[in-house]
Amino acid sequence: MSRWWSGALLGLLLVTPVWGDDAAVDEKAVQEVRDVVKQLQARYEKTKDLQADFTQKTRIEGFERPVTSSGKVYLKKPGRLRWDYLDPANEEIYVNHDDVRVYVPEHKQVLVGKLTQMAASQAPLELLQGAAKLDESFDIEPTKGKARGVGGIRLITLIPKSKDQESTRNLQRIVVEVFPKTYFIRTVSLHEISGNVATFEFSGLKPNLGLGNDVFDFKTPPDVEVVKAPVLNGP
Repeated sequence: MSRWWSGALLGLLLVTPVWGDDAAVDEKAVQEVRDVVKQLQARYEKTKDLQADFTQKTRIEGFERPVTSSGKVYLKKPGRLRWDYLDPANEEIYVNHDDVRVYVPEHKQVLVGKLTQMAASQAPLELLQGAAKLDESFDIEPTKGKARGVGGIRLITLIPKSKDQESTRNLQRIVVEVFPKTYFIRTVSLHEISGNVATFEFSGLKPNLGLGNDVFDFKTPPDVEVVKAPVLNGP
């Protein structure tokens, strides 16, 4: 599972959810989820920029131990994102609306491409910065089972409506947990059809710091190779 999955969860901050009709879903649970999403959306509507630490654990089908990495993420409206992996290896991802740059210092290489042309194997990146509306791609429903998040808050599940798009071809569902009281996103779990699961846990959230554009502007070092990302189309 590529690190590009990191993009998907940040799309949740910048889009407006709606609800599908499913008579089989418990109405009380549906109302709880609606209330959680309403609170979450209200929180992020007031968030102009955000800095946070993250830990990512990726469980790959067939492997006993998860792959763990960590780093920092920076978000600024409209359309700016920086996602830095710091451990165990350095990798920097910059998104400016539809432009994407991935810098790997160890390889002295920068991959450049378009957000709308990235394939599902890298991530449903068009969810970032509201480039696609959440309600057009997902049904939102209570997470099955009795598990709840911290403070007893109900978990949210996002189900792709279509498997024909590159962005959702490998994605089965996304499960979201929020912090109590603040309703910032605490964890996001991305479940692939293959059985792989990537879970991101956030801490040290600092909203509205007044982050400057210099945090998000990438300047290519002179000794680094620039490689254009291929445009990958579905079969």
